[in-house]
Amino acid sequence: MKSHETELLLFYLFFDLLILNLSITITARFSGDISPLNYPDLTMYRMHGNLSWLITYFVFAKKNLYLRDSFLNRVWRITKRTLIFVMVASVIVFLGMPVSFSPTFFLKYTVCFLVVNLLFYGIFYRFLLYQRRRGVNINRALIVGTTDTCRMLRQIIDSNPILGYQFVGFAEPNPSEETIPDIPRNLESAIDQLQVQIVFVSQMLVNSPLKEEEYLKICNSKGVRLRFIPENQQWFKTHVNAESAGDLVLINPQEIPLDNIGARFQKRLFDIVFSTMVIIFLFSWLFPILAILIKLNSKGPVFFIQKRTGINNKTFNCIKFRSMRVNGNADTQQATNNDARVTKIGRFFRKTNIDELPQFLNVFWGQMSVVGPRPHMLKHTEQYSALIEHYRIRHYVKPGITGWAQVNGYRGETDELWKMEERVKYDLEYINNWNFRWDLSIIWQTIFGKKTYLNAV
Repeated sequence: MKSHETELLLFYLFFDLLILNLSITITARFSGDISPLNYPDLTMYRMHGNLSWLITYFVFAKKNLYLRDSFLNRVWRITKRTLIFVMVASVIVFLGMPVSFSPTFFLKYTVCFLVVNLLFYGIFYRFLLYQRRRGVNINRALIVGTTDTCRMLRQIIDSNPILGYQFVGFAEPNPSEETIPDIPRNLESAIDQLQVQIVFVSQMLVNSPLKEEEYLKICNSKGVRLRFIPENQQWFKTHVNAESAGDLVLINPQEIPLDNIGARFQKRLFDIVFSTMVIIFLFSWLFPILAILIKLNSKGPVFFIQKRTGINNKTFNCIKFRSMRVNGNADTQQATNNDARVTKIGRFFRKTNIDELPQFLNVFWGQMSVVGPRPHMLKHTEQYSALIEHYRIRHYVKPGITGWAQVNGYRGETDELWKMEERVKYDLEYINNWNFRWDLSIIWQTIFGKKTYLNAV
Protein backbone atom coordinates (compact mmCIF):
# COMPACT_ATOMS: atom_id res chain seq x y z
CA MET A 1 0.00 0.00 0.00
CA LYS A 2 1.19 3.51 -0.69
CA SER A 3 3.15 5.15 2.11
CA HIS A 4 1.47 8.06 3.85
CA GLU A 5 4.97 9.25 4.74
CA THR A 6 5.71 9.85 1.04
CA GLU A 7 2.48 11.81 0.67
CA LEU A 8 3.29 13.96 3.69
CA LEU A 9 6.83 14.54 2.46
CA LEU A 10 5.50 16.01 -0.79
CA PHE A 11 2.81 17.96 1.02
CA TYR A 12 5.25 19.69 3.35
CA LEU A 13 7.90 20.08 0.64
CA PHE A 14 5.45 22.34 -1.20
CA PHE A 15 5.14 24.65 1.82
CA ASP A 16 8.90 24.61 2.47
CA LEU A 17 9.71 25.68 -1.08
CA LEU A 18 7.02 28.34 -0.93
CA ILE A 19 8.52 29.74 2.30
CA LEU A 20 12.07 29.51 0.89
CA ASN A 21 11.25 31.56 -2.19
CA LEU A 22 9.28 34.04 -0.11
CA SER A 23 12.31 34.43 2.20
CA ILE A 24 14.58 35.18 -0.78
CA THR A 25 12.17 37.88 -1.96
CA ILE A 26 11.80 39.41 1.53
CA THR A 27 15.58 39.46 2.08
CA ALA A 28 16.19 41.09 -1.30
CA ARG A 29 13.59 43.72 -0.46
CA PHE A 30 15.01 44.73 2.93
CA SER A 31 18.69 43.68 3.06
CA GLY A 32 20.11 46.00 0.43
CA ASP A 33 22.53 43.30 -0.83
CA ILE A 34 20.77 42.98 -4.17
CA SER A 35 17.89 44.82 -5.78
CA PRO A 36 14.50 43.06 -5.75
CA LEU A 37 14.25 44.15 -9.38
CA ASN A 38 17.50 42.39 -10.31
CA TYR A 39 15.73 39.39 -11.81
CA PRO A 40 18.85 37.56 -13.13
CA ASP A 41 20.47 37.53 -9.67
CA LEU A 42 17.20 36.64 -7.94
CA THR A 43 16.71 33.77 -10.38
CA MET A 44 20.25 32.52 -9.66
CA TYR A 45 19.64 32.53 -5.88
CA ARG A 46 16.25 30.86 -6.29
CA MET A 47 17.67 28.09 -8.50
CA HIS A 48 20.57 27.55 -6.09
CA GLY A 49 18.33 27.62 -3.01
CA ASN A 50 15.61 25.34 -4.42
CA LEU A 51 18.13 22.78 -5.69
CA SER A 52 19.96 22.78 -2.36
CA TRP A 53 16.71 22.32 -0.42
CA LEU A 54 15.49 19.49 -2.66
CA ILE A 55 18.77 17.61 -2.16
CA THR A 56 18.63 18.24 1.60
CA TYR A 57 14.99 17.24 1.85
CA PHE A 58 15.17 13.91 0.05
CA VAL A 59 18.72 12.74 0.75
CA PHE A 60 19.24 13.72 4.38
CA ALA A 61 15.71 13.72 5.77
CA LYS A 62 13.78 10.46 5.75
CA LYS A 63 10.73 11.88 7.52
CA ASN A 64 8.87 15.15 7.69
CA LEU A 65 5.85 14.01 9.64
CA TYR A 66 5.09 17.25 11.38
CA LEU A 67 1.61 16.22 12.40
CA ARG A 68 2.96 13.15 14.17
CA ASP A 69 5.61 14.83 16.33
CA SER A 70 5.56 17.27 19.23
CA PHE A 71 6.33 20.85 18.27
CA LEU A 72 9.67 20.95 20.16
CA ASN A 73 10.77 17.91 18.20
CA ARG A 74 9.68 19.70 15.05
CA VAL A 75 11.76 22.79 15.98
CA TRP A 76 14.85 20.58 16.27
CA ARG A 77 14.12 18.88 12.94
CA ILE A 78 13.66 22.17 11.08
CA THR A 79 16.83 23.62 12.60
CA LYS A 80 18.90 20.51 11.86
CA ARG A 81 17.64 20.35 8.29
CA THR A 82 18.43 24.03 7.77
CA LEU A 83 22.02 23.46 8.93
CA ILE A 84 22.34 20.57 6.48
CA PHE A 85 20.86 22.87 3.81
CA VAL A 86 23.67 25.37 4.48
CA MET A 87 26.31 22.66 4.02
CA VAL A 88 24.74 21.33 0.81
CA ALA A 89 24.38 24.85 -0.59
CA SER A 90 28.02 25.63 0.27
CA VAL A 91 29.21 22.58 -1.65
CA ILE A 92 27.15 23.66 -4.69
CA VAL A 93 28.65 27.17 -4.47
CA PHE A 94 32.14 25.68 -4.35
CA LEU A 95 31.43 23.42 -7.35
CA GLY A 96 30.09 25.95 -9.79
CA MET A 97 28.34 29.16 -8.71
CA PRO A 98 29.59 32.44 -10.29
CA VAL A 99 31.94 34.81 -8.47
CA SER A 100 29.10 37.33 -8.06
CA PHE A 101 27.33 34.95 -5.66
CA SER A 102 27.05 36.69 -2.26
CA PRO A 103 27.52 34.42 0.80
CA THR A 104 26.21 37.27 2.97
CA PHE A 105 22.91 37.44 1.11
CA PHE A 106 22.65 33.63 1.20
CA LEU A 107 23.12 33.51 5.00
CA LYS A 108 20.65 36.34 5.51
CA TYR A 109 17.86 34.68 3.54
CA THR A 110 18.66 31.35 5.22
CA VAL A 111 18.12 32.93 8.65
CA CYS A 112 14.90 34.49 7.35
CA PHE A 113 13.84 31.10 5.98
CA LEU A 114 14.47 29.40 9.33
CA VAL A 115 12.53 32.04 11.28
CA VAL A 116 9.56 32.13 8.88
CA ASN A 117 9.52 28.32 8.69
CA LEU A 118 9.38 27.95 12.47
CA LEU A 119 6.75 30.68 12.72
CA PHE A 120 4.58 29.17 10.00
CA TYR A 121 4.67 25.63 11.36
CA GLY A 122 4.25 26.90 14.92
CA ILE A 123 1.05 28.74 14.02
CA PHE A 124 -0.11 25.81 11.90
CA TYR A 125 0.55 23.36 14.74
CA ARG A 126 -1.27 25.50 17.32
CA PHE A 127 -4.23 26.03 15.01
CA LEU A 128 -4.66 22.32 14.33
CA LEU A 129 -4.15 21.50 18.01
CA TYR A 130 -6.89 24.01 18.90
CA GLN A 131 -9.21 22.46 16.31
CA ARG A 132 -8.61 18.96 17.65
CA ARG A 133 -9.28 20.03 21.24
CA ARG A 134 -12.57 21.57 20.11
CA GLY A 135 -13.49 18.18 18.73
CA VAL A 136 -13.14 19.16 15.08
CA ASN A 137 -12.24 16.15 12.89
CA ILE A 138 -11.68 13.89 15.92
CA ASN A 139 -12.05 10.12 15.53
CA ARG A 140 -12.78 8.12 18.69
CA ALA A 141 -10.32 5.23 18.85
CA LEU A 142 -10.68 1.83 20.52
CA ILE A 143 -7.58 -0.35 20.94
CA VAL A 144 -8.14 -4.11 20.99
CA GLY A 145 -5.28 -5.64 22.97
CA THR A 146 -3.13 -4.54 25.89
CA THR A 147 0.36 -5.44 24.63
CA ASP A 148 3.29 -3.06 25.07
CA THR A 149 2.82 -1.94 21.45
CA CYS A 150 -0.85 -1.19 22.09
CA ARG A 151 0.04 0.83 25.18
CA MET A 152 2.65 2.70 23.17
CA LEU A 153 -0.02 3.58 20.61
CA ARG A 154 -2.27 4.85 23.40
CA GLN A 155 0.61 7.03 24.65
CA ILE A 156 1.18 8.42 21.14
CA ILE A 157 -2.54 9.21 20.80
CA ASP A 158 -2.71 10.91 24.20
CA SER A 159 0.47 12.96 23.73
CA ASN A 160 -0.30 13.97 20.13
CA PRO A 161 -3.92 15.16 19.93
CA ILE A 162 -2.99 16.70 16.59
CA LEU A 163 -3.17 13.18 15.14
CA GLY A 164 -6.95 13.48 15.28
CA TYR A 165 -7.65 10.49 17.55
CA GLN A 166 -9.32 10.40 20.96
CA PHE A 167 -8.53 7.27 22.97
CA VAL A 168 -11.72 5.81 24.50
CA GLY A 169 -10.42 2.54 25.98
CA PHE A 170 -8.80 -0.86 25.65
CA ALA A 171 -10.69 -4.03 24.86
CA GLU A 172 -9.45 -7.61 24.90
CA PRO A 173 -10.93 -11.12 24.69
CA ASN A 174 -10.01 -11.92 28.30
CA PRO A 175 -10.40 -8.74 30.35
CA SER A 176 -8.00 -8.30 33.26
CA GLU A 177 -7.74 -5.77 36.05
CA GLU A 178 -5.54 -3.63 33.79
CA THR A 179 -8.26 -3.32 31.17
CA ILE A 180 -10.30 -0.15 31.44
CA PRO A 181 -13.69 -1.09 32.98
CA ASP A 182 -17.06 -0.93 31.22
CA ILE A 183 -15.58 -2.23 27.95
CA PRO A 184 -17.82 -5.10 26.86
CA ARG A 185 -16.21 -8.25 25.53
CA ASN A 186 -18.28 -8.06 22.38
CA LEU A 187 -16.52 -5.78 19.89
CA GLU A 188 -19.77 -4.72 18.23
CA SER A 189 -21.19 -3.62 21.56
CA ALA A 190 -17.99 -1.72 22.38
CA ILE A 191 -18.22 0.18 19.09
CA ASP A 192 -21.83 1.15 19.74
CA GLN A 193 -21.37 1.92 23.43
CA LEU A 194 -18.32 4.13 22.97
CA GLN A 195 -19.33 5.67 19.60
CA VAL A 196 -16.07 4.50 18.02
CA GLN A 197 -14.88 5.65 14.58
CA ILE A 198 -11.65 3.64 14.32
CA VAL A 199 -10.49 0.34 15.83
CA PHE A 200 -6.83 -0.61 16.31
CA VAL A 201 -6.24 -4.36 16.72
CA SER A 202 -3.02 -6.00 17.89
CA GLN A 203 -2.00 -8.65 15.36
CA MET A 204 -1.23 -10.93 18.28
CA LEU A 205 -5.00 -11.32 18.63
CA VAL A 206 -5.61 -12.15 14.96
CA ASN A 207 -6.77 -15.79 14.63
CA SER A 208 -7.45 -15.83 18.38
CA PRO A 209 -10.28 -15.39 19.04
CA LEU A 210 -11.19 -13.69 15.74
CA LYS A 211 -9.60 -13.92 12.32
CA GLU A 212 -8.57 -10.86 10.34
CA GLU A 213 -11.58 -11.20 8.04
CA GLU A 214 -13.94 -11.32 11.03
CA TYR A 215 -12.56 -8.09 12.48
CA LEU A 216 -12.97 -6.48 9.07
CA LYS A 217 -16.53 -7.77 8.72
CA ILE A 218 -17.53 -6.39 12.13
CA CYS A 219 -15.98 -2.98 11.43
CA ASN A 220 -17.57 -2.77 7.98
CA SER A 221 -20.97 -3.60 9.44
CA LYS A 222 -20.56 -0.72 11.89
CA GLY A 223 -19.00 1.68 9.39
CA VAL A 224 -15.76 2.16 11.36
CA ARG A 225 -12.21 2.02 10.03
CA LEU A 226 -9.82 -0.77 11.05
CA ARG A 227 -6.04 -0.79 11.54
CA PHE A 228 -3.84 -3.70 12.61
CA ILE A 229 -0.85 -3.07 14.88
CA PRO A 230 2.04 -5.44 14.04
CA GLU A 231 4.03 -6.58 17.05
CA ASN A 232 7.15 -7.06 14.90
CA GLN A 233 7.45 -3.37 14.08
CA GLN A 234 10.99 -3.54 12.73
CA TRP A 235 10.10 -6.10 10.06
CA PHE A 236 7.22 -4.00 8.77
CA LYS A 237 9.29 -0.80 8.79
CA THR A 238 11.79 -2.40 6.44
CA HIS A 239 9.54 -4.66 4.35
CA VAL A 240 6.14 -3.00 4.03
CA ASN A 241 5.25 0.42 2.70
CA ALA A 242 2.56 1.19 5.28
CA GLU A 243 1.20 4.16 7.19
CA SER A 244 2.22 5.14 10.69
CA ALA A 245 1.29 6.94 13.89
CA GLY A 246 4.36 8.40 15.51
CA ASP A 247 6.96 5.64 15.47
CA LEU A 248 4.43 2.81 15.08
CA VAL A 249 3.62 1.12 11.78
CA LEU A 250 -0.11 0.48 11.17
CA ILE A 251 -1.61 -1.85 8.55
CA ASN A 252 -4.76 -0.77 6.70
CA PRO A 253 -6.54 -3.98 5.57
CA GLN A 254 -9.06 -2.13 3.40
CA GLU A 255 -7.36 0.80 1.76
CA ILE A 256 -9.49 2.97 -0.50
CA PRO A 257 -8.25 5.70 -2.89
CA LEU A 258 -9.38 8.52 -0.59
CA ASP A 259 -7.20 7.18 2.26
CA ASN A 260 -4.42 8.81 0.25
CA ILE A 261 -3.76 12.24 1.75
CA GLY A 262 -2.89 13.65 -1.68
CA ALA A 263 -6.22 12.47 -3.09
CA ARG A 264 -8.12 13.93 -0.14
CA PHE A 265 -6.27 17.24 -0.51
CA GLN A 266 -7.07 17.35 -4.25
CA LYS A 267 -10.73 16.56 -3.67
CA ARG A 268 -11.08 19.07 -0.81
CA LEU A 269 -9.37 21.82 -2.81
CA PHE A 270 -11.76 21.23 -5.69
CA ASP A 271 -14.74 21.24 -3.30
CA ILE A 272 -13.71 24.60 -1.86
CA VAL A 273 -13.17 26.20 -5.28
CA PHE A 274 -16.33 24.74 -6.86
CA SER A 275 -18.62 25.49 -3.91
CA THR A 276 -17.25 29.03 -3.60
CA MET A 277 -18.00 29.69 -7.27
CA VAL A 278 -21.55 28.34 -6.93
CA ILE A 279 -22.20 30.37 -3.76
CA ILE A 280 -20.86 33.61 -5.26
CA PHE A 281 -22.05 33.40 -8.87
CA LEU A 282 -25.32 31.43 -8.53
CA PHE A 283 -26.59 31.11 -4.98
CA SER A 284 -26.04 34.81 -4.12
CA TRP A 285 -28.57 36.15 -6.64
CA LEU A 286 -30.83 33.11 -6.98
CA PHE A 287 -31.43 32.72 -3.23
CA PRO A 288 -33.66 35.83 -2.81
CA ILE A 289 -35.82 34.79 -5.75
CA LEU A 290 -36.26 31.22 -4.52
CA ALA A 291 -36.86 32.38 -0.95
CA ILE A 292 -39.74 34.61 -2.11
CA LEU A 293 -41.26 31.75 -4.16
CA ILE A 294 -41.07 29.38 -1.18
CA LYS A 295 -42.69 31.93 1.15
CA LEU A 296 -45.47 32.73 -1.33
CA ASN A 297 -46.19 29.05 -1.91
CA SER A 298 -46.56 27.93 1.73
CA LYS A 299 -45.97 29.03 5.30
CA GLY A 300 -42.75 28.09 7.02
CA PRO A 301 -38.99 28.61 6.86
CA VAL A 302 -37.04 28.94 3.61
CA PHE A 303 -34.59 26.20 4.55
CA PHE A 304 -35.25 22.65 5.66
CA ILE A 305 -32.46 21.45 7.95
CA GLN A 306 -32.21 17.75 8.76
CA LYS A 307 -29.65 15.69 10.63
CA ARG A 308 -28.03 13.15 8.34
CA THR A 309 -25.20 10.65 8.54
CA GLY A 310 -21.82 11.89 7.35
CA ILE A 311 -18.26 10.59 7.18
CA ASN A 312 -17.24 8.20 9.98
CA ASN A 313 -20.89 7.91 11.11
CA LYS A 314 -20.89 11.50 12.37
CA THR A 315 -24.14 13.40 12.04
CA PHE A 316 -24.38 16.87 10.52
CA ASN A 317 -27.10 19.36 9.63
CA CYS A 318 -27.89 18.95 5.95
CA ILE A 319 -29.42 22.09 4.39
CA LYS A 320 -32.04 22.12 1.64
CA PHE A 321 -34.58 24.54 0.27
CA ARG A 322 -37.89 23.56 1.84
CA SER A 323 -39.98 21.71 -0.74
CA MET A 324 -42.72 20.42 1.60
CA ARG A 325 -45.29 21.94 3.86
CA VAL A 326 -44.16 21.96 7.45
CA ASN A 327 -45.05 18.56 8.95
CA GLY A 328 -44.07 16.31 11.84
CA ASN A 329 -42.98 13.35 9.67
CA ALA A 330 -40.17 14.97 7.69
CA ASP A 331 -37.42 13.18 9.66
CA THR A 332 -39.02 9.73 9.44
CA GLN A 333 -41.14 9.51 6.30
CA GLN A 334 -39.51 9.62 2.87
CA ALA A 335 -41.17 11.62 0.09
CA THR A 336 -43.26 9.48 -2.27
CA ASN A 337 -44.86 9.95 -5.68
CA ASN A 338 -47.75 12.42 -5.51
CA ASP A 339 -46.87 13.16 -1.89
CA ALA A 340 -49.44 15.67 -0.60
CA ARG A 341 -46.78 17.29 1.60
CA VAL A 342 -44.80 18.50 -1.43
CA THR A 343 -45.71 22.03 -2.53
CA LYS A 344 -46.16 23.05 -6.16
CA ILE A 345 -42.90 24.95 -6.28
CA GLY A 346 -41.33 22.18 -4.21
CA ARG A 347 -42.16 19.61 -6.85
CA PHE A 348 -40.28 21.68 -9.41
CA PHE A 349 -37.36 22.07 -7.00
CA ARG A 350 -37.10 18.33 -6.45
CA LYS A 351 -37.47 17.51 -10.12
CA THR A 352 -34.63 19.86 -11.08
CA ASN A 353 -32.47 19.29 -7.94
CA ILE A 354 -32.71 23.00 -7.06
CA ASP A 355 -33.67 22.06 -3.50
CA GLU A 356 -30.13 20.66 -3.03
CA LEU A 357 -28.46 23.98 -3.90
CA PRO A 358 -27.90 25.12 -0.26
CA GLN A 359 -25.81 22.00 0.32
CA PHE A 360 -22.93 23.80 -1.34
CA LEU A 361 -22.70 25.53 2.04
CA ASN A 362 -22.23 22.08 3.60
CA VAL A 363 -19.51 21.44 1.02
CA PHE A 364 -17.77 24.73 1.79
CA TRP A 365 -17.88 23.96 5.53
CA GLY A 366 -16.29 20.54 4.90
CA GLN A 367 -19.26 18.40 5.93
CA MET A 368 -19.96 17.20 2.39
CA SER A 369 -18.26 16.89 -0.97
CA VAL A 370 -19.60 17.88 -4.38
CA VAL A 371 -19.50 14.20 -5.38
CA GLY A 372 -20.03 11.25 -3.06
CA PRO A 373 -22.71 8.90 -1.73
CA ARG A 374 -25.90 10.81 -0.92
CA PRO A 375 -26.41 11.35 2.84
CA HIS A 376 -29.43 9.59 4.29
CA MET A 377 -31.68 10.53 7.19
CA LEU A 378 -30.70 8.90 10.49
CA LYS A 379 -33.67 6.54 10.46
CA HIS A 380 -32.65 5.16 7.06
CA THR A 381 -29.06 4.68 8.22
CA GLU A 382 -30.29 2.56 11.11
CA GLN A 383 -32.85 0.72 8.99
CA TYR A 384 -30.74 -0.15 5.96
CA SER A 385 -27.53 -0.95 7.81
CA ALA A 386 -29.41 -3.88 9.35
CA LEU A 387 -30.70 -5.04 5.96
CA ILE A 388 -27.82 -4.43 3.53
CA GLU A 389 -24.34 -5.83 4.01
CA HIS A 390 -21.55 -3.24 3.80
CA TYR A 391 -24.11 -0.41 3.84
CA ARG A 392 -22.06 1.63 6.33
CA ILE A 393 -18.95 1.51 4.14
CA ARG A 394 -20.64 4.45 2.39
CA HIS A 395 -19.62 6.50 5.43
CA TYR A 396 -15.88 6.00 4.85
CA VAL A 397 -15.97 9.10 2.63
CA LYS A 398 -17.82 12.41 2.77
CA PRO A 399 -21.39 12.36 1.43
CA GLY A 400 -22.01 14.25 -1.78
CA ILE A 401 -24.55 16.54 -3.41
CA THR A 402 -24.52 14.14 -6.35
CA GLY A 403 -23.02 10.71 -6.86
CA TRP A 404 -22.43 7.73 -9.12
CA ALA A 405 -25.74 6.15 -8.06
CA GLN A 406 -27.71 9.32 -8.81
CA VAL A 407 -26.38 9.78 -12.36
CA ASN A 408 -27.33 6.14 -13.01
CA GLY A 409 -30.94 6.84 -12.08
CA TYR A 410 -30.96 5.62 -8.45
CA ARG A 411 -32.35 8.61 -6.62
CA GLY A 412 -35.59 9.60 -4.96
CA GLU A 413 -37.93 7.16 -3.25
CA THR A 414 -36.62 3.72 -2.18
CA ASP A 415 -39.97 2.01 -1.60
CA GLU A 416 -38.43 -1.40 -2.35
CA LEU A 417 -35.26 -2.82 -0.79
CA TRP A 418 -33.64 -3.63 -4.15
CA LYS A 419 -33.56 0.07 -5.05
CA MET A 420 -31.44 0.89 -2.02
CA GLU A 421 -29.28 -2.20 -2.67
CA GLU A 422 -28.54 -0.92 -6.18
CA ARG A 423 -27.78 2.54 -4.83
CA VAL A 424 -25.34 1.08 -2.30
CA LYS A 425 -23.71 -1.05 -5.02
CA TYR A 426 -22.98 2.04 -7.11
CA ASP A 427 -21.76 3.94 -4.04
CA LEU A 428 -19.31 1.18 -3.12
CA GLU A 429 -18.04 1.03 -6.70
CA TYR A 430 -17.34 4.76 -6.50
CA ILE A 431 -15.60 4.54 -3.10
CA ASN A 432 -13.36 1.64 -4.11
CA ASN A 433 -12.34 3.11 -7.49
CA TRP A 434 -12.41 6.89 -6.97
CA ASN A 435 -10.38 9.21 -9.15
CA PHE A 436 -10.65 12.93 -9.79
CA ARG A 437 -11.62 12.61 -13.46
CA TRP A 438 -14.55 10.43 -12.39
CA ASP A 439 -15.78 13.25 -10.14
CA LEU A 440 -15.69 15.66 -13.08
CA SER A 441 -17.58 13.14 -15.23
CA ILE A 442 -20.27 12.69 -12.56
CA ILE A 443 -20.72 16.47 -12.27
CA TRP A 444 -21.12 16.70 -16.06
CA GLN A 445 -23.65 13.85 -16.09
CA THR A 446 -25.53 15.44 -13.19
CA ILE A 447 -26.03 18.64 -15.18
CA PHE A 448 -26.60 17.21 -18.65
CA GLY A 449 -27.45 13.53 -18.16
CA LYS A 450 -31.05 12.32 -18.52
CA LYS A 451 -30.87 9.65 -15.82
CA THR A 452 -30.11 12.24 -13.15
CA TYR A 453 -33.67 13.55 -13.33
CA LEU A 454 -35.39 10.16 -13.25
CA ASN A 455 -37.38 9.01 -10.21
CA ALA A 456 -37.56 12.49 -8.68
CA VAL A 457 -40.47 12.92 -6.27
